[in-house]
Amino acid sequence: MSSIFTKIIQREIPAYIVYEDEKFIAFLDIIQATPGHTLVATKQEFSGLKELPIELSGDFFKVVKRVAEAVKDTFNPTGVNLICNDGQGAGQTVYHFHFHIVPRYENDGLTFKLKNHMHETRSEDYASRAEKLRKALQK
Repeated sequence: MSSIFTKIIQREIPAYIVYEDEKFIAFLDIIQATPGHTLVATKQEFSGLKELPIELSGDFFKVVKRVAEAVKDTFNPTGVNLICNDGQGAGQTVYHFHFHIVPRYENDGLTFKLKNHMHETRSEDYASRAEKLRKALQK
């Protein structure tokens, strides 16, 4: 079944498209968490980051950077969050690879805070986690 983004790409449903090329599309997120909240998506459906072919990733992030810079220049936010909700546990609801570009403004009411666990994490835990990641990166 086509994702809602594929329906936007195929012009089956309307969207406020701000950028498009042969591989990617960017459009305003309908929820507009803050003014200028924009999504950048692949035109081909990939359910998440793991499915995104490595050869597309560089070009994808070039588009994210270009659109994020345009958002900054246009809306003059105090900052920008680049968010990829990858998987149900991360809050992904549309299984079509995309990034959110969320401009941030003073008193915008949005929160995203990482809990600091550094005082609960032993050096052995860091070492074990790092070793596991190094092994995974060798595959």
